[in-house]
Amino acid sequence: MILNILLTLTLLMGRVKSDPDPLQDFCVSPPPSSHQQIFLNGKLCKDPTQASVSDFSTSALSRPGNTKTKPFMINVTVTTTANLPGLNTMGLTMARLDFGGSGVVPPHVHPRASEVTVCLDGVLLVGFVDTSGRVFTQELHPGETFVFPKGLIHFLYNIDTVSSALAVSGLSSQNPGTQIVSLSSFISKPPFLVEVLKSAYDINGQDVARIRKSLEG
Repeated sequence: MILNILLTLTLLMGRVKSDPDPLQDFCVSPPPSSHQQIFLNGKLCKDPTQASVSDFSTSALSRPGNTKTKPFMINVTVTTTANLPGLNTMGLTMARLDFGGSGVVPPHVHPRASEVTVCLDGVLLVGFVDTSGRVFTQELHPGETFVFPKGLIHFLYNIDTVSSALAVSGLSSQNPGTQIVSLSSFISKPPFLVEVLKSAYDINGQDVARIRKSLEG
């Protein structure tokens, strides 16, 4: 009897599909007594018969971005359902990355997506670190490609101090999310407790204040 029950449960579990990945950071359930509202994991869909070819194309990535913004000297332009409506529910995002001299996409994570990047112009140093602390880095020349696993800290850096660089990335989520490690740590709202940052980065209170001021500027 027990063996039959276990076998039945095993077969049932094999037929159960996992929950879909979330497209937002969180979805808090309202209390039973509150007024119910619907928040979709994605965007609403329009009548398919009203779709047109313009829904599936965009020129958003054709225009160079401003790389003069400090401190990182980069500009990232992404496709969204606002500029590419046909992207909805397709599970992907495209991004154009413009780098000024020494521009860097600082260490960051995409909690909901893996990423593949193609260097189009210039030379980029790219890399990621796995959960054991092992670092994988590579110089990317025009036409070369690198993949960043989902949820791992990674970076992209223009090794030329003067000339610009250009890359295009594809991400495996409609809303991959981006958390830059330094910004999330030092200029969160409300801010992290100074004692936490001092211990985590082995720095003093003056260092915390200086880094915060620099990143906010």
